[in-house]
Amino acid sequence: MKRLTKFIEKNSSGKKVLGLFILTNAVYTFMLTVTIPKTMEFSNGMKLLDMMPTGYDLDYVSELFSFLGENGRLTYLTNQIPVDMIYPLLFGLSYCLLLGYLLKKMNKLNSQYIYLCLIPIIAGIADYLENIGIIAMLKNYPELTAVAVKTTSFFSLIKSISTSVFFIVLIVMLIILGIKFMKRNKTSANNV
Repeated sequence: MKRLTKFIEKNSSGKKVLGLFILTNAVYTFMLTVTIPKTMEFSNGMKLLDMMPTGYDLDYVSELFSFLGENGRLTYLTNQIPVDMIYPLLFGLSYCLLLGYLLKKMNKLNSQYIYLCLIPIIAGIADYLENIGIIAMLKNYPELTAVAVKTTSFFSLIKSISTSVFFIVLIVMLIILGIKFMKRNKTSANNV
C-alpha cells in the first residue's frame, strides 16, 4: 500500500492526470472509430470479442472467425489488437491516477480507499490477458478449443466487471466531491 500511495502522490498532479486522460481517450476513440469498424467490415454484423462484456462461447467464436475470413482475421490481428495492446496500459495507469487524484482532493489518499486505485489496473491486466487469448485463437484458427475460448471469455468478463466497478466508483467519488464543493461554496456565501 505504501508503494502505491507514494506512486500516486508523485504522479497524480492535475496536469499529468489530464494529459493521460486525454491520451487514453484519444486511443479509445481511435479504436472505436477506426480499427474496430475496419475489422467489423468483415464480421457480417457480429461483435468482436473485445466488445462482448458478457463473454462468448466456442460456437460464437467459430462463427465470428469464419465470417471474418482470412482478411478479417488478419485485420483483427494486425490492426485492432496492436492498438488494443497500448490501451490497457493507458487505461490502468490513467484511471488509477485519476482515482488517486480524487482521493487526494477528498483527503482520503492515505486510507484503505487507496485500494480502489487498483480496480483500473485489474481491468487493464484482464484486457491484456483477453488480448493474448484472442491472438492465440486467431493464430490457431480453425483449431479452436473450448478451454481457450472459456479462458479468454473469462478474462473478457473480468475486464468488463472491473471496468464497470471502476466507473461506479468514479461516479460516486465525483458526487461526493460535488457535494463537498457545494457545501463549501454555501458556507463561504453565508460568511460574506
